[in-house]
Amino acid sequence: MSDPYPAHTASTARVKSSARRPDIVDKRNLFQRLIEFISPGVDSRDELIEALADAEHRELIAPESRMMLEGVIRMADMTAGDVMVAAPRMDHLDIDAPYDELLHLVIGTAHSRFPVYEGQRDNIIGILMAKDLLKLQRSPDLNLRTLLRPAVFVPESKGLNELLRDFRANRNHLAIVIDEFGNTAGLITIEDVLEEIVGEIEDEFDDKDGESSVYTLADGSHRVAGDAEISAVNESFGAQLPQDSFDTIGGLIAHDLGRVPRRGEAVAMGGLLFSVMLTRGGAVRWFKVTRAPEPAVEPDDA
Repeated sequence: MSDPYPAHTASTARVKSSARRPDIVDKRNLFQRLIEFISPGVDSRDELIEALADAEHRELIAPESRMMLEGVIRMADMTAGDVMVAAPRMDHLDIDAPYDELLHLVIGTAHSRFPVYEGQRDNIIGILMAKDLLKLQRSPDLNLRTLLRPAVFVPESKGLNELLRDFRANRNHLAIVIDEFGNTAGLITIEDVLEEIVGEIEDEFDDKDGESSVYTLADGSHRVAGDAEISAVNESFGAQLPQDSFDTIGGLIAHDLGRVPRRGEAVAMGGLLFSVMLTRGGAVRWFKVTRAPEPAVEPDDA
């Protein structure tokens, strides 16, 4: 008896044969395959994100998975210039600075890597690992230049997907971002890129199990979490910051300033100086807090 559907049978056979052949490469990219897997009818990224939200609502995927998938999708359109720390807010080290000054800055900022410049701050000559400063302490005659590691430079337009591949392939954690004229535009770390996918990466200073969110640093200053309760800040510093309208110090300062302060900015309030160390997701993650300097007294006022 003849096959009533010969064309269909032949097509099916070809599909099955292709599935068995390992030499046939699926040329669809990850985005296309993800769209087809979640919802075959989706034909735009916005619809895909809506489909992911619907899948979470139907408990097909966990909320954390949905957030990471959204991060991967959104990151495809982002560049180094979108995520970088702008040059005016970068923490640099001067190659000609004395050891004590370098150590003070390293302790105060708590970074693990620092761009090092010579002459002008725009002239980046290398990257210094904070741990390498210990070698200078043991051997003061050692030349700081010998401890520098090569700086990696990337354009502002470099896509985050490609940049992440470079970070992984080269085992590099920090890159200097340059503008179209070759000037330093900022810096970006592998943590900045990963946080676009997985959200904020907690560090050893993060509040855990109800522990204090106010930490004393080696130089006598303090590191305060942006979501620290105002009452805790008042208690730690003997201050009298208002607690009626806001619960967190970050919310109070953003309201007083009229916007979320940027990294490197400092705001004086209640006899304290709050310097922004780190921002994430449109909020301040960490402040460095010191006593605000006393205002100069004019002779007439005296």
